[in-house]
Amino acid sequence: MDFRPSRDLVPSALATSARSPFQLPVAQLRSVYQRHDVERKLAKLPEREHEHLRSTYERMLERGPDRFQVKPSGIPEMAELYAQLPNFTEVLDDVRRHVALAQDSRDGLEVTPMLLLGPPGIGKTHFAKKLAELLGTGMSLVPMSSMTAGWLLSGASSQWKGAKPGKVFEALVDGEYANPVMVIDEIDKAGADAQYDPLGALYNLLEHDTAHAFIDEFAEVPIDASQVIWITTANDERGIPEPILNRMNVFEVEAPSLEAARQIARQLYVSIRESHDWGRLLTPEPQDDVLDHLAAMAPREMRRALMTGFGNARLARRDEIHVADLPRGSAARSRIGFVQ
Repeated sequence: MDFRPSRDLVPSALATSARSPFQLPVAQLRSVYQRHDVERKLAKLPEREHEHLRSTYERMLERGPDRFQVKPSGIPEMAELYAQLPNFTEVLDDVRRHVALAQDSRDGLEVTPMLLLGPPGIGKTHFAKKLAELLGTGMSLVPMSSMTAGWLLSGASSQWKGAKPGKVFEALVDGEYANPVMVIDEIDKAGADAQYDPLGALYNLLEHDTAHAFIDEFAEVPIDASQVIWITTANDERGIPEPILNRMNVFEVEAPSLEAARQIARQLYVSIRESHDWGRLLTPEPQDDVLDHLAAMAPREMRRALMTGFGNARLARRDEIHVADLPRGSAARSRIGFVQ
């Protein structure tokens, strides 16, 4: 696949990068497929047949194969992420190592596929979204708990009625980036039967060498998926085949300590308040007893609880949240396993 420095930075790409708090530049262009492969496939299509496939090839030719590959110009300041995600320190350290390898070079950013292993509600999917923001690239979420067929990742044959490309093809061909973040959520929940293996495509996609020429079963054109940044999440690794586990760095993410949970709650309070105009009507910092109450909740519950609290405070014409404004957490500390 073609890989070369870009001569011009397209304004839309700069705008996307500028939204990231880390100001990551768009550094290079990378071809994610070869135009002649598409032209050859299009020429072989019978007339008046396979209209969806024909329109897919025409769209690929119209858009062209080049996508932006972004990477930090140096190691970004990540103190805010460490503060927001105190129980993901080991994972963030790993990301910093990969960024350090790519800085001061023409190489693209390569991140070893990772598995975030831990109990529900501790922020695994939230971490994936924050990582996509850090890297300045797009993100696609594939929830495996509702996925019953492998073709959702790798596409279905155009011979099937209603067939279409898979998620990987869509992210690379229809997206703007050659290195999007792909999040396979709850990979241990993937159901399989004798005919379709939802994880089948990952055997090639998670291997850097074979991912260079990934074949989507619908388009049947080699796609360079080698730069995709893979993040998978799971509650229990026993539901994941060993060959898949061997292709990833596995991080066991613990529930946050009580103090870390208070820190997460405070960060959420501040970020929600600052992202809304109505936030100026509320105090910049939450009260200690509010943080204590929120710390007993799973991180995914905290945001919902805070939104309820903000609303109740404003209904009462107050500029601060009281504990009485917050719902009771459905996940007690003993249930979500806080570390003391």
